[in-house]
Amino acid sequence: MAVGTAVPKFHPACENCAIHNAANLKKLGFNMTNWDYMVALVGNPNTGKSTVFNALTGLRQHTGNWPGKTVTRAEGGYNYSDSNYKLVDLPGTYSLMATSLDEEIARDFVLFGQPDVTVVVVDATRLERNLNLVLQVLEITDRVVVCLNLMDEAKRKGLKVDERCLARDLGVPVVATSMRQKEGLPELLKAVDEVASGKVVCRPHRVKDLSKKIETLIAPLVKQIQSLFPTLPNTRWVALRLLDGDQRIIEAVKNGELGKLHQNTPLTLQLEVA
Repeated sequence: MAVGTAVPKFHPACENCAIHNAANLKKLGFNMTNWDYMVALVGNPNTGKSTVFNALTGLRQHTGNWPGKTVTRAEGGYNYSDSNYKLVDLPGTYSLMATSLDEEIARDFVLFGQPDVTVVVVDATRLERNLNLVLQVLEITDRVVVCLNLMDEAKRKGLKVDERCLARDLGVPVVATSMRQKEGLPELLKAVDEVASGKVVCRPHRVKDLSKKIETLIAPLVKQIQSLFPTLPNTRWVALRLLDGDQRIIEAVKNGELGKLHQNTPLTLQLEVA
């Protein structure tokens, strides 16, 4: 999986991919020159996320700090099916509610960086706890692959997880792995490639049928956001975060950062809600 020099390819099914989102990624400190796809790696601590990162990238990786942050980041690359992939290992986090710097970095990268694929690494022995993060990621982006890791540990504990059933319920590919033994690595590479190239179209599970009062509040915000940013991933999620009082998103609205991060368009929303 050696990485070579590649000419960026523009895929018809990937109009919002990282190649088309180079300006946003540059603001986040990334250069997509010679890379075809950007992949984000997220997961709870102690799910084997770093092992997955190392298995995919080998020695083709380096570390540094996020722009303006003291939090360390790791990035690397690999080649698969004649395409070059840049992989970003986001800080381990239990949530994307942005109550900590790590959560804020992970959330902002998935939302504003718009990676071609977000791989969520989960612990097969603690699936219920890990699914909280999976569902939050699915609220932000359509392009997700779930890496169901530590299947060897689950087997030792007598636990059985049906990855096909889980994939059906989540609406995204789920790949069972034991990454310490590199079991499932070929399947993971294939799943990421199929989502990145548009061969597989995800239909992620999302929360629906909220209370009538909340739906009434969301509707006008969604329309305003959609009119300003028709390609912004999941404007409904952004509207929900505004109503929930997410200070990071509110500040991005007030100071125009949200607009600058996406198409350099100024954002003016009516936020006075009862």
